[in-house]
Amino acid sequence: MSFQDFPKTGLVRLSAVLAPNGPIPVSKSTWWAGVRTGRFPQPLKLGPRTTVWRAEDIRALYQEKCGA
Repeated sequence: MSFQDFPKTGLVRLSAVLAPNGPIPVSKSTWWAGVRTGRFPQPLKLGPRTTVWRAEDIRALYQEKCGA
């Protein structure tokens, strides 16, 4: 999925955020470390095993880091 195909609004799972399916090219462990330190957006918990992020937050992160 390219950044242009990434949803503008809504909620996305981690598999849609991280490469190769998503626009952010980091590993899961790097992503979670960044969430803990505040480098990456905080998730929303929808249930005990369901974690999502706001698509708007991911788009803002991508545009901030990549200048797109």
